[in-house]
Amino acid sequence: MLAVVYDRPLAVPEVREVEPPSCPADGVVLRLRATGVCRSDWHAWKGHDPVPLPMVPGHEFAGIVDQVGADVGSWQAGDRVTAPFVMGCGHCACCRAGDQQVCPDQAQPGFTYPGSWAELVVVPAAETNLVRLPDDVDFVSGAALGCRFATSFRALYTHGEVQRGQVVAVHGCGGAGLSAVMIAKALGARVLAVDVGEGARGLARTLGADEVVDPAEFPDVAARIRELSDGGAHVSLDAVGIPAVAAASVACLRRRGRHVQVGLLLGPDATAGLPMDLVVSRELQVLGSHGMPAGDYPAMLAMIARGDLDPRRLVGAEIDLASAPAALMAMDRPATVPGLTVIGL
Repeated sequence: MLAVVYDRPLAVPEVREVEPPSCPADGVVLRLRATGVCRSDWHAWKGHDPVPLPMVPGHEFAGIVDQVGADVGSWQAGDRVTAPFVMGCGHCACCRAGDQQVCPDQAQPGFTYPGSWAELVVVPAAETNLVRLPDDVDFVSGAALGCRFATSFRALYTHGEVQRGQVVAVHGCGGAGLSAVMIAKALGARVLAVDVGEGARGLARTLGADEVVDPAEFPDVAARIRELSDGGAHVSLDAVGIPAVAAASVACLRRRGRHVQVGLLLGPDATAGLPMDLVVSRELQVLGSHGMPAGDYPAMLAMIARGDLDPRRLVGAEIDLASAPAALMAMDRPATVPGLTVIGL
């Protein structure tokens, strides 16, 4: 089959012929129809998040079941599906409790085994990890759900417990941040969006942001958000993964507010400091969002079915597999096209 492969960190990825995957007894093999280009893929390619090499990137996807393992009873060839980027083992205490996103024996396509920038990809433990894609959700939208959208949904809906009328601050309007803007607005929040890019801020407004903040105009972003929100945000997200942004997200909260870390902080940034004096004195909560288990998808899919959420609006570019290597390497620079990039297969 055809797949995008890189052999070492920073090596130019190539589209090449590779052996197709074998179907595990408890899993399925999907024929891909769409897959996302995510900053997490870039982190792995850069070497920030070490992965076994050579590696096929890709962890946001939608497709059709092509092969079914002998131990799988709930799925059959031809089913339209997607899956979280964290694949739980299905057997441990975390998985049994419905917390596959923190399974200690998790698998992740594009990170622990070959990913979805290919014609075929494996989903292990299919009974635990597969999600049926409704007929009215196209494959591009399905691929957009897999990492950034689902992670932001869990950050706001589950961890943030966002209520109608509250203020949500979103720091960074890439794929995760723009997803958060749309989701927070659908939950009835007043949304303040922050980004250095004019195009990203404009798209955030289109998706419902009530105010946008340009850090070049307001270097003290936290103070600006507190000013715009009459004392601070109820919930704030760092959707980028930069220590200064995470600190500003905490500092912009009102008393007893919640910070949710969505963007990855890796390498030397993994031990980034936060203003813990504010965490203690204001009784703030600091939470992390690491994807979303398959069992939590129904609430998100229900909002899509009602028309409250439309992930298709987040897609800024659709490309083919041959263009994927260039798209990955281009993430070294600020995005020229705001929104998600999705590879069609």
